[in-house]
Amino acid sequence: MNKRDFIKKSSVGALGIMLAPSFLKAGFPQNKLRTAHIGVGNMGMEDLKAISSHASVDVVALCDVDAINLSAAHKMHPGARIFFDYRAMLEEMGDEIDAVVVSTPDHTHAPASLMAMNMNKPVYCQKPLTHYVSESREMKKVAAEKGLVTQMGIQVHSFYDYKLATLLIQSGIIGKVHTVHAWSPKNWGYDGPLPEGEDTVPTQLDWNLWLGTSKERPYKEGMYHPGNWRKLMDYGCGTLGDMGVHIFDTPYNALQLDVPRTITTECRPSNGFGFPENNTVTYEFPETPYTGKSLKWVWYDGPGAPEMHEDLMLPGMEMKKDNASKKTDGNSISLDAGVAGENELPEQGAMFVGTKGRLLLPHFMQLPKKIVRGKYVDISKEIAKVSEEHNLGEPIRNYGTEGPKHYHQFVDACLGKGETTAPFDYAARLTETILLGTIAGRFPGETLHWDAETAQFQEEKANKYLSGDYRDF
Repeated sequence: MNKRDFIKKSSVGALGIMLAPSFLKAGFPQNKLRTAHIGVGNMGMEDLKAISSHASVDVVALCDVDAINLSAAHKMHPGARIFFDYRAMLEEMGDEIDAVVVSTPDHTHAPASLMAMNMNKPVYCQKPLTHYVSESREMKKVAAEKGLVTQMGIQVHSFYDYKLATLLIQSGIIGKVHTVHAWSPKNWGYDGPLPEGEDTVPTQLDWNLWLGTSKERPYKEGMYHPGNWRKLMDYGCGTLGDMGVHIFDTPYNALQLDVPRTITTECRPSNGFGFPENNTVTYEFPETPYTGKSLKWVWYDGPGAPEMHEDLMLPGMEMKKDNASKKTDGNSISLDAGVAGENELPEQGAMFVGTKGRLLLPHFMQLPKKIVRGKYVDISKEIAKVSEEHNLGEPIRNYGTEGPKHYHQFVDACLGKGETTAPFDYAARLTETILLGTIAGRFPGETLHWDAETAQFQEEKANKYLSGDYRDF
C-alpha cells in the first residue's frame, strides 16, 4: 500500500477516502461516548478492540502514522474518520470527540494526551504514562485542575488476583512489609552497536510524524518501527517501563507508596542509545501504614532474571546463583506466562517480605501464596474472608473476558457511572517511580537521591534526564 495513495492530506482527516455526508452530520446520543484513537497498531489495536467492545462506544476517529495500521483499523470501523497526524484530528474534530485513547510509542504519550486534556477530553493512555518525569507531573496536574476522567492502561490492575493480594497485604497477612522483590526476564534492552547509515522509509510510514517531538534521526529498517522502540532511550522505557509497570502496580498500590527517596541501578555502562539488557534496580521508599520504617524494593529484569536471593527461596527449591538455567527467551515473555511448579519461581512476579512471613504473587491470574519459615501456609480462609468482605466474587481465568473490564471502567466513568482505579493521580506517581529507575541506569552503581517536593535529584548531573527538548515537527 502506498502512503500517497492512502492519504491526501491528514488535515482533512479523510486520507483519500470520501465519508458519507450522513455520517458527517450525524448527531450522537448523550448515552454514547464518541472516542478517538491515537495509535491503532499492535497494542493500539488491542486497545481499540477493547474500548469499542463497550456497547456505549462510537469510534469516530482513528489516527496512526502507518497507513497499514490505519487501513486495518478502518476496516473494523468504516464510519470513523482517519488521520495520520493527531494534531490535525483533534483540531478538526474537537467538538465531535468525547474521549481520547492514546496507544502510541512512549515518547508520544504525553504530547498527544496533553493536547487532548487541554481540550477538556478524558484520556485513556497506555502504560507507562509518560517518557519523562516532568510529563507525568504535568499530566497529573492538568487532570486534577480540569477534573478529567483518566485511566492508565494497566488492565491487570482490575483483575481478581491483584485486588485480592492488595487486600491481603493491607489486612496484615504477613505483618509490616520491609522488602519487595519483583522481576521479569523479558528483554526490552539493546546492547548491540549503534546503527549506521539510513534506509528508505517504507511508503506507508510517515517517519517525521513517528519521531514526533523526539530529535530527528535517520530511519533504519527493523530498528525502531514497528516493534523495537521500547529498547531505545529516545522512545521507550525498557523492560522496567513495559513489564515493570504491570508488576510494580500491585505492591505499589497495596503498600500505598509514593515516590522513592533513593534509586540505585546495577547494569552495564550507558551507551546513551539502548537500555541495558539486564538491570537490577534498588529503591528505598519512606514508611507507610503497611511497611516498616522504610521499604527496600529490588527489581530484576532481562534474560535469567531474577538473581537468586534468600528472600526468593521457595519450599523445596535449591539455591542457585540465578535463573539462567531456565532457558527463558526474554523476547517471548507475555501476559500468558505458565503456572510454575511448587518449588519454582514464576517467570514473572513479586515477593512481599514481611515480619510474619512472605507472600508470593505470580504474574498473572494466579492466587498469591504465603510462605512462613520455609513452608507454604494455607490461606484459603483468609482469601474467602476478604473476598466476601469486599465482594470480589469468584476468580475468572479468562483474559479475553477480564481484559476489557479495565477499559470499560474508563468508558463508564466518562458516562458518569463509577470511577476509574488507575487515574493519572495514581498512574503519574507509579510512572515517576519507574522512570527514576531508568534514569539511574545512566549512572550504574551510583545511588541517586530524589527530592519529591522539588522534583530534582541531589545529583545535578541526573536532572537533565527528567525532561526532554521537544522538536517542532
